[in-house]
Amino acid sequence: MSEALNMELVELLTHSQHIVVFTGAGISTSSGIPDYRGPEGVWKTRTPVYFQEFMSSEEARIRYWTQKTEDWEAFGQAEPNGVHLAIARLEQAGKLEMVLTQNVDGLHAEAGNSTQCLVELHGTNRKVECMSCGNQELAAGFYERFPREKVVPLCECGGFYKPATISFGQNLREEDLARAQQSIQQVDLMIALGSTLSVQPAASFTLFAARAGVPYVIINRGPTEHDGHPLVQMRLDGDVGEILPPAVDAALAMQGM
Repeated sequence: MSEALNMELVELLTHSQHIVVFTGAGISTSSGIPDYRGPEGVWKTRTPVYFQEFMSSEEARIRYWTQKTEDWEAFGQAEPNGVHLAIARLEQAGKLEMVLTQNVDGLHAEAGNSTQCLVELHGTNRKVECMSCGNQELAAGFYERFPREKVVPLCECGGFYKPATISFGQNLREEDLARAQQSIQQVDLMIALGSTLSVQPAASFTLFAARAGVPYVIINRGPTEHDGHPLVQMRLDGDVGEILPPAVDAALAMQGM
C-alpha cells in the first residue's frame, strides 16, 4: 500500500455508491497541462478575452483563437493520468454518480468516463462550436489551420466558430447546470479534487451536497476557498495523484472489484 493511503478515505469510498467527484486544474498538471489559477498560472500572464468582445470584435476573436491555439500546441497531446483513470474505475465499478469538472482538457472522457457520468461545466477545448447555430466539430483541424491562415473560422451558416469552452462573461449551459443539480440530489459522497474552489457557480455544487448531510472531502495541494468550512468532513493537503488512486484501488479491492 502507498504511504499516502488514507484509511478514512478508503472507508468512505468503499461504503459509497453514488459518488460525485468535482475536479479542477490540479488533477491535470501531471499530464502536462498548466494550472490556470496558480502562482505561475496562464491567467497571470494573459489578457482574457470576454465573450462579448469575441462576438463584437474581429481583433478580439483573433486574439482568442491565438491563445487557444497556443494552448493546443502546448498540451493538445496530453494523456489521462492516474487520477483520471481512478475516477473512471469508480464509474466502471458502478460507484460514480457524476464527474463535475471545471477542466476543458477532455481528459476525463479520454480516460473512460461516459457522457452519462460527465458534466464539463466550462466546456471543452477539443471541440469548436458555432455561436449562431450551435453546430459542433472536432477542434484539432481548426487549431492546425489557424496559425497558417490567421482567419477566424466560420460555420456554413455564417456564424463564428469558437472553441467550445465557456469564456469570461459567457453563461454556463443550462443543460449542464441542470444535470449537475440533478446529480447532487443522488450523491452519498462528494469529493473535490485539485480545485481552489474559487470559481462560481461551479464550486457551489460541493456545498449544496454537503448541506444535505453528505460527507464532503477536499483533496488539493495548497489552500482552497472551503478550507475550515464546518461542512468539510475531511481535508487532505497534498498531491491528488498520490492520494486518490491508491485509495480507489484499496476500496475496490475490499469489495472484490
